[in-house]
Amino acid sequence: MSTEPDEGESFPRMRREKERVHEQQQEGDGIGWDGQTLREQFEALEEKTEETGHYAGFEKLDLKQSNPIEYEQMFAQLRGDLVNARETSKEVAATPIVEQEGELCYGLFTPEGDSIAVSTGIIVHIHTMSEAIKYMINHDYEESPGIEPGDIFVNNDTHVGDVHACDIMTLIPIFHEGELVAWAGGVNHVIDTGAIGPGSMNVSQASRFGDGAYYTARKVGEDLKLFNSWKKDYPDKTRTPDFLKLDERTRMTGCLMIRDAVKNIIDEYGVEQFKQLSREAIEDGRRGFRNRIKKTMLPGTYRGASFVDALYEGQDNLTRAYANENHLMHAPSELHVREDGSFQVSFEGANKWGWHPYNCTPAAIQGGIWVMLTQTVIPNSNVNDGAYYSCDFHLPVGSWANTQNTETAHAYAWHFLVSAWAPLWQHLSRGYYSRGFWEEINAGNANTSNWLQGGGIDQFDKLHAVNSFESACEGVGARYVEDGEPHAAAIWNPEGDMGDAEVWEMTEPLPFLGRAVKPNTGGAGRRAGGAGFESMRTVKDVSRWLLYEMGNGYMTSDGGLFGGYPAASGYILNAQNTDLEERFENQDDYPQHDLDPESGDFESKIDGEITRRPEGISTPKEFDDYDMYLNYLRGGSGLGDPLERDPEDVVADIHDGYVLPRHAKDAYAVVVEKVDDEAKHNSAVQGEWELDKEATEELREERMQERAETAKPVTEWYEEQRDRIRNEEDLIDDVKKTYESSMRMSKQFAEFYHEFWELPEDFEFTLSEKAEKSLENRFKTGLKQKWDNPTKGHETWLGIGRDDEPEVPYTWTADRTIQDLPSPDASFSDTTAEPATDDD
Repeated sequence: MSTEPDEGESFPRMRREKERVHEQQQEGDGIGWDGQTLREQFEALEEKTEETGHYAGFEKLDLKQSNPIEYEQMFAQLRGDLVNARETSKEVAATPIVEQEGELCYGLFTPEGDSIAVSTGIIVHIHTMSEAIKYMINHDYEESPGIEPGDIFVNNDTHVGDVHACDIMTLIPIFHEGELVAWAGGVNHVIDTGAIGPGSMNVSQASRFGDGAYYTARKVGEDLKLFNSWKKDYPDKTRTPDFLKLDERTRMTGCLMIRDAVKNIIDEYGVEQFKQLSREAIEDGRRGFRNRIKKTMLPGTYRGASFVDALYEGQDNLTRAYANENHLMHAPSELHVREDGSFQVSFEGANKWGWHPYNCTPAAIQGGIWVMLTQTVIPNSNVNDGAYYSCDFHLPVGSWANTQNTETAHAYAWHFLVSAWAPLWQHLSRGYYSRGFWEEINAGNANTSNWLQGGGIDQFDKLHAVNSFESACEGVGARYVEDGEPHAAAIWNPEGDMGDAEVWEMTEPLPFLGRAVKPNTGGAGRRAGGAGFESMRTVKDVSRWLLYEMGNGYMTSDGGLFGGYPAASGYILNAQNTDLEERFENQDDYPQHDLDPESGDFESKIDGEITRRPEGISTPKEFDDYDMYLNYLRGGSGLGDPLERDPEDVVADIHDGYVLPRHAKDAYAVVVEKVDDEAKHNSAVQGEWELDKEATEELREERMQERAETAKPVTEWYEEQRDRIRNEEDLIDDVKKTYESSMRMSKQFAEFYHEFWELPEDFEFTLSEKAEKSLENRFKTGLKQKWDNPTKGHETWLGIGRDDEPEVPYTWTADRTIQDLPSPDASFSDTTAEPATDDD
C-alpha cells in the first residue's frame, strides 16, 4: 500500500519523487514516459491516433483480451475510488451547492489530459478539465512554471477549459519513478466569483471583465501546500471567502484520495499495467461508443434548430450602454452520423456572439455534449474520453458557440448551451426510433432555470451572496414509453436534487413561504413532460440586498417530439414594499404559491408593488425585508399527440398537481367534472374530479375535425411564409437581426436560407439603425484568441474536425437528402471486428 509513513516530514514519497524528477531534468529528460517532454508525448499520441484511427495507436486491447477479469477489476477499482473521493470530500464543503446538490466531480486523466475514468456528479467538467491539462501542455508548462510532484494547479478560465468562471477546478499531477503517469482533477461550482453583481453567474455584464475573477491554469502550490500569495489573493476576490476556502479543501481532499488510489493500483499491479489500462480504457470507450451508434442509429444527417431569448432592452444596471439590446440565440444543429459509427456535431449558421454572459467556448460545447452522450448513448460503457474521440465538432469561429475572443462574457454559458442541446436529443431519438430502440427515446430535458441569485448584507450582518441550486431539479422530457419524471434532475447533473429547504435557509436570508409542484409546466403529449416546481421566498433581516432572475422567458427552448408540445416558458413574479409582516402578525392569508398565474390568487393575498412579466431575465434589483420572490423551475417537453393520451391519465395528472382542470380540456380535450369539493390531493387543485367519458370522446372528435378543416397543404403554408419573409411582414427587429447575423456569419447558411425560401440573391433584412450598429460593432471586434501555441489536434478549434470533411459542413443545401450518401441504401459497415463493450 502507498500510505506514506511519518518520517518527520509530510509526504516523504512525494519528496523522493521530486528528487527523481530533478535528477532526470539535469540529464535533459522530460517528465513524460521514456524521457519525453509532455508536449512530445502528446504530439506522438495525436499522430498515432490519426494514423491508425485508434486511440494512441492501440489497434488491439491486449490487456483486456488476455486478462479480461483483471482489466475489469482495475477499471472498476479506479471508478469506485473516484466515486468514493466525491462522496467523502463533499462533506468538507459548507455550501448546499456541493453538500446538498452534489455540484462536484472528479476525473482521472492520462498525462496528455484524456479522461480514463470519472466519478458521478457534474461530469460535464471531466472534459473541461481535460482541456485545461492540454492547455498547460500546449503552452509548455513543463518548462515554466514547471510540473512536479506535489504541484497544485487551479483553473476557471473558460477559454482554457471551463464552462463559466464559477466552476473552479483543482489539478494535481501524479508521478511514479520520475514519470508523470496521470492527473487527478476535481471541479465544483462556487457560490460567488467576485463578479460585478453578487452570486456565481451575474447577468448584467457585457464582457469578460464583469464575469468575476479568472484564474488561468495557475500554479498555486508546491509540495501539496498552497502558496501564501494564493491564500492571500483569492479570498479577497469573492463575497464568500469562507465558502471558497472550504470548496478548495474539498477539491484538494478528493484529488489526494485519487492520488493515493492510483499509487495503490500501481503498487498492486505495476506501473506498466496501469499505463496499459489507461490507454486501453479510452480506446475501449471509443469502440463502445461507435458500436453503440452503429446499433442504435442510421447513418445520415439529422437536422434541427433551437432558439432562446435574452432580453436586455430597457433593463437597469447594465454595465455598458451598447448592451441595452435584446438577443435571440440561433442554434441550427446538424448531426452527421458516419458509416464508421463516428459523428460530427455542426452549428454552422449560429449567430454572432453578443454583449451578454451567455457565450460559449469549444470546451463548454464539447463538454456539454459529452455529458449528454454519456447519459444517452453510452450509459453502460466505459465513460471516459473515448466518446470524445468518436466525435468532432464544427463550431463557427466568432459565433456564440465559439467566440475565440477573450473579451466575451461567459458567466452563464449554460443558458445558450442547454438550449442548443434540444435538437441533439431529438436527433438521437429519431435515430433510436428508426432502429426500434423506443425505450431510449427522450423528448429532451428542461431549460434549467430559473436561477435565484443575489447578495448583500445577510442575516448575520455579513457580506454574502446566494445562488440557489433548486435548478438542479427540473422536469425531464417525456420518453416514448412513459411520462417524463417530474422535478427530478438537470442535464448537467443527472444526480441533482432540489435540496432541503431548511439547509437553504441556513445560508440564504430567504425563508420559504411555500414549495410545490407547478402545474401546466410539463409539455403536453401522449406522454407528458415531467412537471417543474416552484418555491415562494421572502426576504428577512438584510440590507442593500440584491436579487435577480435568469432563464428563458417568451421562448421555450425545448420543442416537443413526434407531435408533443414544448414545456411552459418562464416568467418573473416579485412583490416589493408588501404588507406581508402585517399579515403574519394578524394571521391573515398570504401567498404561498403561484400555481395558477391566471387566477389572481397571488394578487388577492398581498398588497404591494407587484411585478409580473413574461421575461425570464432581470438585472440585480434591491429587495427589502418581507419582499417576495417566486423561484419557478421548468418542466420537460412532451412526446406524441396530446389527443392520444389516455384520459384517465389526465385525471390522475389533475390529482397529482401536474395539470389544472381547464388545461385538461384545452390541451388534451379531456372533460372532467368535480364530484367532491372537500378532497384535496395537492396544492394546486381542490376537490375530486372524474372523467366525463362521453363528453371527452365528443370533444376529441370535434378537435380532430377542426384540425382537418384548418389544415392546409405544406405548399400553401410555404408560399404564405415565403411572401411574409420577402415582404418582412410581422417580423420584429430582434428576429430579423438574428437571421441577418447568421447569414453574415455563414455564407453557407445564407445560401441555404435564400434557396429554401426562394429569395432574391441580394435579399437582406431591413434592420433598425440600432440593430445594424450592434451587428457592425460586434463583427468589427475581431478575434482575441487564447490558445497561441496549439498542437495539431487543437487547431481544430479554428476549423472543421476531420481532414476528410470539407471546410464547412456539406449539408447546407436546400435539396440535401439521405440519398446523397454513397448509395440509396447506405448503412453501417460490418461491426464484427469490434464487438460492443457494453451490454448490447
